Amino acid sequence: MKSSLYIAFFVTILCSSFTLKKNQVEANRIETAQSKIDRDSIIVYAKQYLGIPYLYAGNDPKKGFDCSGFVNYIFKNYGITLPRSSSGFKNLGTKLAPEDFKVGDVLVFYGYRNKNIVGHVGIICEANGMHSKFIHASSGKAGSVTISDLDSDHYSKRYYKCINVLH
Repeated sequence: MKSSLYIAFFVTILCSSFTLKKNQVEANRIETAQSKIDRDSIIVYAKQYLGIPYLYAGNDPKKGFDCSGFVNYIFKNYGITLPRSSSGFKNLGTKLAPEDFKVGDVLVFYGYRNKNIVGHVGIICEANGMHSKFIHASSGKAGSVTISDLDSDHYSKRYYKCINVLH
């Protein structure tokens, strides 16, 4: 009787170790997939939507994008889930120093009326610190997905932070 209990115990331990290893392998696979995302391919993918009209609450290239809908849509293509609202980026990630900005990082801006509320997001497409360019869905003059200069008066005054969402 005792020997069959020992065998059952041994089989349970053995099966558990295989399950743990399988879960660990899966976690490593996901982590590796994210680290292998080519930042330039994100921008190539995003640029195909240049000119798509701005649409409040939009997240569909057939209808239009708002800023967070655009960023969410682009990164979703790479298996990365980001907030659907620009305000959801306020406490997301760690603020990068300008010299650490990379293509594919997300820029977060305050609203143009209120310096306490996050109101806009975009993706760096040319990294050069505070002289970077970014692609975003603009409700302003462009009224569409466009590329803008971070160092323009309009955006430099509203800049809140830049975050890496690909680590």
